[in-house]
Amino acid sequence: MRLRLKQNLSSAEVKTGDEVAFEVIDEVDVDGVAVLPHGATAVGSVTLAESKKSMGRGGKLDITISFARLKDNEQVALRAVKESKGGGHTGAMTGGMVATSLIIWPAAPFFLFIKGKDVTIPQGTQITAFIDGDMPLDMSRFGVAPQPTAAQVAATAAASQATLLIESNPPGADIQVDGAFMGSTPSTVTVTAGNHSITVKKKGYDEWNRVLNAQGATVHVNAELEKARR
Repeated sequence: MRLRLKQNLSSAEVKTGDEVAFEVIDEVDVDGVAVLPHGATAVGSVTLAESKKSMGRGGKLDITISFARLKDNEQVALRAVKESKGGGHTGAMTGGMVATSLIIWPAAPFFLFIKGKDVTIPQGTQITAFIDGDMPLDMSRFGVAPQPTAAQVAATAAASQATLLIESNPPGADIQVDGAFMGSTPSTVTVTAGNHSITVKKKGYDEWNRVLNAQGATVHVNAELEKARR
């Protein structure tokens, strides 16, 4: 992801260990949910700060990124390092000192007091950072309903169904559940939980009808058939 520096930094002003503030430019999504939004805070620190020195030696400023703050306020570790060196006149001054020392010795010490430049990193500077390793997320903390486990799914499915063990005396009668033929007695029939119309009929016997409320368990249905009157 890209981060943007929120302050000006100078090797002449900051100290090793100082905290550095960044903001997130690129939103990070997980399954379409923003877990690290644009504008979120990222924090780094100064690991090396050296101001400009004599003999044309420039300053040094090293920064490392520590973490970004997720939408749920947790910290995610980041890795990125920016190293900067100040511009100087080291090469030119060395040649100048040699040349001058050959001509006028007293002039040589003058160059020892010329200093390089301090490092300045302006506000708005962008760097690229990477998430440092895997981080498990509790998506419910980001407003996502938790996914049911396989056991919960199975329990829900079981609770929404019922089993009818349908027998008759005599056996071999046709079974209809809500008007649909479901086999002959004895049979086990799976239905959704709720009210169901059960019909058991056999040639030569009166039709047997019941309305049952089946709720997530095995319901034993025993149809006593009576011979039809001629």
